[in-house]
Formats: sequence, structure tokens, C-alpha cells
Amino acid sequence: MWTWVGRQLNHENMLTGAPASSASTWLILGSDQRDGTPGTGNVGDAPGFRTDTILVLTQPKHGASSLISIPRDSLVKVKGSDMKINAAANLAGYPALTEQVEAITGHKIDHVVMIRFGGLEQVVDAIGGVNLCYDRTVNDVRSGMNWTAGCHDADGGTALAFSRMRYSDPKGDFGRAERQRQVIGAITKKAFTPSVLLSPSRATKLISTALKSVLVDESANPWTVMRMALAFRKASGGQGVTGSVYWSNPDYRPGNVGSSVLLDAAKNTELFQQLDQGSHEPGVVGGQSGR
Repeated sequence: MWTWVGRQLNHENMLTGAPASSASTWLILGSDQRDGTPGTGNVGDAPGFRTDTILVLTQPKHGASSLISIPRDSLVKVKGSDMKINAAANLAGYPALTEQVEAITGHKIDHVVMIRFGGLEQVVDAIGGVNLCYDRTVNDVRSGMNWTAGCHDADGGTALAFSRMRYSDPKGDFGRAERQRQVIGAITKKAFTPSVLLSPSRATKLISTALKSVLVDESANPWTVMRMALAFRKASGGQGVTGSVYWSNPDYRPGNVGSSVLLDAAKNTELFQQLDQGSHEPGVVGGQSGR
């Protein structure tokens, strides 16, 4: 099994030479890269790609695991140029994006997993759907999300639309980040149920589908991927820390970048220091800092 999984992993250079931290940290990315998979279109449909989902998963040696979102429009400076963080990988390479996340958190990223949005749809279908909740009725043409307020069992197409919708959400991208964490948490929860784990055909289909849908960093192996899944399960449970980084201005306009999110560097340094040490209490964190 180890050999089979290892052969399925698709590697990409994504890491930096930053010094190690005490906790284990994964960067989880969601990309709209058009590669022909369902839900993404073909390469010629639109140039480039954006990493619109950016999550930092931290497993300290002791204490609560955490899953923290970084807004796609967060303002960063890459090679002297201001840009939104979701464009960093496309314009300067994956290590540049990893470097920006390390600058925000103050800690090394040990491993990176990039999920193609089209692959998310296939993974959800492979486990027989997931249960999702949203308290608004939505018919959003851009994402294809057609939702009646409440909790519903969602197939892959619905889960993908649920993850991508933001124009009909009064909280915009911040609301979308909350729903993305919910979707990945629901997938992890369902994947560890007996109906999946004890079914060789369903488990094999899930693993095969998931591995085809992701890119991993150059040093990742089956063990690091399994540890990530277990840490994600802990972080998205009742005893984990979830939320977003802190920001001071959600509509900062520095010039040619357009509307961007100005992060609160001091608050985020403090937050991730506590997450790295495992000293932060479980619960929801982040949002506007009031500065």
C-alpha cells in the first residue's frame, strides 16, 4: 500500500529553506487551474491560475491542532511588487507563495498540498457525498450554487459550488473561506467513517481519486499525507482551533492592485506563536482586529 500510494503522488517544488519550527505545519491550497478536470475547464479557457483557497494546518507537539484561512486578496509583496497572495504562485512560483505564508505566520511550512477544484468534486462523489449547512437560500449563477437554507446532503458538484460561491454571500470571500473549511472538514469526517474505511472498494476509490486531484511538495510521502489527514480531523473537530488570520482593512487600495485585504502582522505573529506552541484554547479566531 505504501509503495502504491507513493507512486500515485504528484510532486512539485513548493518548499523554502526556512528553519524548522517546533510544530508540524501544512499549507493546503485550492487552485482554479484549468487542467481539463470537471469543474475547471481546459488550459486554453483562461490563462494562468489562482490559489483562491489558502489554509494553514498546524499540529503542535502538545495542545490543539488548528486550521486557519488566509484571505485570497491578502496584500503581499513578492520580489518588490505588491500583489494579492492568490496570484503569487502563478507569477513567481509555488515557493514564493510558501515564503509569503511563512512571513505571515512566522513559522516554516513543512509540507504543501495543492487541490484542484475539479478534483474536490470527484473526491466528494467517491465517498458518497457529504452533509453541509448554510443558513441562507442562494441561487448564484456564477458558482452554480442553488441552495435552500439549512443542512443538506451534497454531491460533488454541489460541494464544489458551495466552496466557490462568494458573490451572493454578504461576507464575500470571508464567508467563502468559512464554507471551504466546512467542506474539507466534512470530507475528512466522512472519509474516516466505517462505511468508507471498512469498504475496500470505496476506500481504494477514494484514495485513488484524491491522489489524482492533488500536487504535493518535493519531500512529501504517504506518511506525511496521512499525518496531515489526521491533523485536519483534529483541527476541524470540537477541540480544534479554526478561523482566519487577523486583518485591519478589508478594502485596502494601495494602487494598481485594487481592493485588497490588509493583514494585521503583529496580531498574526502572536496568534501563530500560540498555535505553534499549542497554548491557544480551542475555538474560533481571527477576523477584523480593530486597528
